[in-house]
Amino acid sequence: MYKPILQETDLVSSAIGAITRHIRENELAPGAKLPSELSLSQQLGVSRTVVREAFRSLSDMRLIDVSVGKRATVATLDHGAMSLMFEHGIHTEQINIQQIYDVRRTIEVRTVTLAALRRTDAEALTILDHANNMERDFGNSDRVMEHDLAFHLAVARASKNPVFELILGAFQNVTRQTWPIGWKSRKSDAQRHAATELHIAIGQAIAAGDPQTASTLMARHFDESVHALLAAGIA
Repeated sequence: MYKPILQETDLVSSAIGAITRHIRENELAPGAKLPSELSLSQQLGVSRTVVREAFRSLSDMRLIDVSVGKRATVATLDHGAMSLMFEHGIHTEQINIQQIYDVRRTIEVRTVTLAALRRTDAEALTILDHANNMERDFGNSDRVMEHDLAFHLAVARASKNPVFELILGAFQNVTRQTWPIGWKSRKSDAQRHAATELHIAIGQAIAAGDPQTASTLMARHFDESVHALLAAGIA
């Protein structure tokens, strides 16, 4: 009774494999066009519906870009699929917030070390600008949060390892849900100012090319953030 459905699923999986092999074997770069649905259906001996479903699956995984009326193209890497996985894990209670922050702490202590060693002058200035803007916009918590998120991504970018930027970008949707709670759980504006000042100190250590101080301060930042979330009862 279910054999046709299983056969179509197998055909879609085979088509996905064929398309990804085509990308690898032809060394297609982001933005490069893939063969048309008609061409692929003829090459693979499957229906256009199967190819269309394969394209849809690859698009959902952010491996290709699909637009109506245009040929599918190879996608630039982004963190979208990984972000959905983390959010799903949180909402289904397969992972928790403290585990997310534990991984972030491990990664970001490393990224800040590399950033202090590898950053350009322009990147150091961008990182410091985000940190200073957290203090400048202190009265608007939404803006402070956006500067904070941008600060951490800028540090990851300055590490010169795109994998770190992808992973940290994938954590941002979860962070947007927990950040306001951690911010409010700090008992006073003095504690909130201390948090923004800590970001400035991290930025200054990166600008000074001081990886040891930068990593020590980043570890302290995450320890304090987890403490604030624990105080709010969500980590």
